[in-house]
Amino acid sequence: MQRQISIYDTTLRDGTQREGISLSVEDKLKIARRLDEAGVHYIEAGYPGSNPKDVEFFSRIGELALKHAKLVAFGSTRRPDAATPDSNLTALTDVKTSCVCILGKSWLLHVDKVLGTSPEENLRMISDSIGYLKGAGREVIYDAEHFFDGYKDNSEYALATLRAAAEAGADWLILCDTNGGALPDQIYAITRSVVETLPGRQIGIHTHNDGELAVANTLAGVKAGAQQVQGTINGYGERTGNANLCSIVPNLQLKLGYACVGDDQLRQITDLSHYVAEVANLVHDTHLPYVGASSFAHKAGLHVNAVLKNSRCYEHIPPELVGNRQRILVSELSGRSNVLAKAQQFGLDISSQSADVRQVLDTLKQLENEGFQFEAAEASFELLIRRMQPDYRPPFELVDFLVLVERRRGNGIVSEATVKIKVEESVFHTAAEGNGPVNALDAAIRKALLQFYPELANVQLVDYKVRVLDGNDGTGAVVRVSIESGDGKDRWGTVGSSANIIEASWLALADSLEYALLKSSGTRLDERTVRNGLEAG
Repeated sequence: MQRQISIYDTTLRDGTQREGISLSVEDKLKIARRLDEAGVHYIEAGYPGSNPKDVEFFSRIGELALKHAKLVAFGSTRRPDAATPDSNLTALTDVKTSCVCILGKSWLLHVDKVLGTSPEENLRMISDSIGYLKGAGREVIYDAEHFFDGYKDNSEYALATLRAAAEAGADWLILCDTNGGALPDQIYAITRSVVETLPGRQIGIHTHNDGELAVANTLAGVKAGAQQVQGTINGYGERTGNANLCSIVPNLQLKLGYACVGDDQLRQITDLSHYVAEVANLVHDTHLPYVGASSFAHKAGLHVNAVLKNSRCYEHIPPELVGNRQRILVSELSGRSNVLAKAQQFGLDISSQSADVRQVLDTLKQLENEGFQFEAAEASFELLIRRMQPDYRPPFELVDFLVLVERRRGNGIVSEATVKIKVEESVFHTAAEGNGPVNALDAAIRKALLQFYPELANVQLVDYKVRVLDGNDGTGAVVRVSIESGDGKDRWGTVGSSANIIEASWLALADSLEYALLKSSGTRLDERTVRNGLEAG
């Protein structure tokens, strides 16, 4: 029988201590619901006495209607030489959570220098606080802060703090590597010592990533006998972050054979990772293991050739197990296999011996030499292939454009663009103003095309990036413009490159709109067909 591991998420508390994260009450409610759907067992939501935002959150927890997870209020032991309960403890029992997590000191350095109290009083603080919370009918999770540093400094005292917590009735004893500096063999040995010293107690592990070992340290703790893992989505947290649950859970379940969440819930973890990043207003790290967009992306021709024959050649798990997908990239490093795979994805039948493949490769390498890059611009690459097909007819053609930028007294900077666009045998000549030259060009193009393609009204610019490719040329440098567009359902990337930023922008904009029309025409395969085709290949 698989050993069950309890998953404890502290994104809403420890995760918000990351520089650059500030979650509103609504944000925290949204994330809590998604964590519950993903099978998390405990959701640590914050310290109810620390700020008005957390006070409001705990007053609204009835809105969550959690089906799986227990919501946890976080706090600390009573203050030195204070009566029990003090305000720290009453804040925890004033909220309606069945479970609380309480923090206590394990390291004599902190007892002396931070708390400014005696070792004996620290033990009383732990015992009194947990006794009060148990008397109030709460499940108590005791976080032994700095436990591994404390154990290395004075193992007898560190263990004494755990005994005090256990004898007072703590349901869980969590060993914390708060400074994030321990190594996996140290974590294993110390956790194993605790498990053997306190048999029958529920032990957990909480690690930080200062040595980039938080995930490895967590796995070592579990292998030594820990039954609960604490961490955050995407590893968000103070300094360099906490242990990343998006890596820990798949590693435990798929690699080590422990039971963490249901298989269907594990398949949600990639979406959960992206969702939390979006709510936190952070760019999702494409290189995150398991859940990043690049986790199962293949670029080198040799690799692509192999994975199309058998994905196990260069993929450590089937990406679908964590809700991710295989991606074939195209670049100057691409070989025939990359082009064939992408053509198949686009629904095009190109023989491996076809001259089309060589033409695509030659064109691709030439364009990349000119500054284009197609790894994040798959829509532009699809158009590149389709434009080489003899029966392809572009939905529109640029005849010419003029962009003016003028500084007018009293009106600031004014940008205006005039375009002539040919659709079939008709030429549309329009003009528009904008917040800048690129915005004016975009507005003019749309004004012309909407007369013929009203479906383009749904296409919105999601992101616009400009990169200078060689700063040595100063303002005359070649620039690459990357655009992400969406229609409310899908998103796609396009690219343009030129020494003229307006021309580079036009190339990316035109590709974006042309791809939207191609997509709406139904010639593009849906994702399921694409995936099945790649697997068959």
